[in-house]
Amino acid sequence: MDVKSSLFLGRGFGVPVAMEGALKLKEISYIHAEAYPAGEMKHGPIALITDDMPVVFVATQGRVYEKVVSNMQEVKARGATIVAVTTSGDDDITKQADHLLPIPAVSEVLSAIPATVPLQLLAYHIAKARGCNVDQPRNLAKSVTVE
Repeated sequence: MDVKSSLFLGRGFGVPVAMEGALKLKEISYIHAEAYPAGEMKHGPIALITDDMPVVFVATQGRVYEKVVSNMQEVKARGATIVAVTTSGDDDITKQADHLLPIPAVSEVLSAIPATVPLQLLAYHIAKARGCNVDQPRNLAKSVTVE
């Protein structure tokens, strides 16, 4: 809750989930958050990773799971705190992640739906802990006006 910036990473179906998590954190807690495909981490964002930047991974079971774990190892080597959205019962991920947000095992193509929920709740609880008004975030239009 006291950090200035955070990074959200995912691969495959995890990329839009990471983008949603970063968006929600920015919108209601006012913490700078960026989302990237984890495979592109080496093209810029890796230079920003330090021990005071939390990195949130969408690391659910699927075709790209091993590659996400490899990215987590690179981030861990740089001292960052890792928060991971994981498939419930995945004991291997505990070696890499500092904090787990488990979701039920579902088909990979449906995984984005349950994976989004813990990231929205994470943003909500961080915003509340920071004293932010989650019901009326600043500078956000609750309706769209059309001319």
